[in-house]
Formats: sequence, C-alpha cells, structure tokens
Amino acid sequence: MGRGKIEIKRIENNTNRQVTFCKRRNGLLKKAYELSVLCDAEVALVVFSSRGRVYEYANNNIRATIDRYRKATSDVPTVFTTQEINAQFYQQESKKLRQQIQILQNSNRHLMGEGLSALNVKELKQLETRLERGLSRIRSKKHEMILAEAEYLQKREIQLEQENAWLKAKISEQEKLQHLSMMPPGQEYNEAMEAYFAQNMLQLNMMEGVPIYSLSSDKKSLHLG
Repeated sequence: MGRGKIEIKRIENNTNRQVTFCKRRNGLLKKAYELSVLCDAEVALVVFSSRGRVYEYANNNIRATIDRYRKATSDVPTVFTTQEINAQFYQQESKKLRQQIQILQNSNRHLMGEGLSALNVKELKQLETRLERGLSRIRSKKHEMILAEAEYLQKREIQLEQENAWLKAKISEQEKLQHLSMMPPGQEYNEAMEAYFAQNMLQLNMMEGVPIYSLSSDKKSLHLG
C-alpha cells in the first residue's frame, strides 16, 4: 500500500511538529550533501528552528559562499523600488523628447535651406511642397491684411473730408454773421438775412442728408426796428 499524500500546512501538535522538523531537517541536509558531491556544486544551507536554534551545512566556507551570493545578487537587481521605476520612466520620456527636438531642429534647418545634402530626391520634393503651401498661405494673409488696411483708410478719408466740410461751413457761417452784424438795419439787411439762412440751410441739408426746404415767399419777412 502506497504512502498517502500529506497536506502541506502548519502542524498544530507541538510533539508531531518537532518530530517532523527533525526528520525533514536531516533529509534536507542529506540532500544538500548529495547535491554538492554528485554535481560538484557549492552549497550552503542554513536552517533556524522555531526555538531559534541554527543548523547549517556547507561544502565550502559558509561565509565565503554567502559573500559570493551577495555579490552575484547585487550585480543583477531583481527588485526595483518606486523611485527606480520612476527614474527609468523619466529617462525614457527624456530620450523621446530629445529625439523629437532633434527632428524639429532638422526640419527647421531644412526649411531654412540648410543641411539639404542628407535628403534624397523624394524628401526634397516633399520639402518643396511644404514651402509652396506655406508661401501660399503667407501671401493670402498678407493680401487680406492689405485690403483691410485700404478699406480702413478709405473710410478714414471720407470721415476727414466730412469733418473738413463741416469746419468750413462753421467758419463761413461765423464770417457771414460778422458781416451782417456790421450792416445797417433796413430792407437790404432783411433780404441779406433771408439769403443767408436759405444758403446755410442748404449746406446743412447737403451735409446731413436730410430733405432740403427753401424759404417760401409767402413767409413773413424779418423786420427789425
């Protein structure tokens, strides 16, 4: 009858646990010895019991074997801290950004007509197409800005002409009032005043764009005195 399979878990009974520890420990030490002899391997085995007692086996000096193990594991780290992982990530991102910057710098130099010896015919054709498209957009924008500036100057010219006409009318009005104030009262004075107001109203109508109304003959004449 074959040996039954033992479930691997902690043995709760203290006596049974101690007996199993002694048997398994001796078996493990035996296997370590056999491995070192049969395979010519450097083996170091250290076992601590639950009570703190140490059991060891080594076919060489155990301290020398442990130092050799530490040196081998320090050369090839297998566990990375969070800081090390972040450092590696930022190094990769920095490398990608440097590559992108280099590509942009080369492209800018090509657009300036520099470093073209490294380009083939296809790349030169693509560069030429890019330059033509850029020049077309630049000319279109320049034409648009020139038209906008010309339209603004035309409107400004009309505005200045209107202001100049208004100032001339005001000056003429002041001169005529000054001239009429110096004339003696009488029929000629009244007729001059009517003619002045009619002419002044005509000028204002022309400037403001309102209908023109002339003085009718049936209105009462202005008599002074």
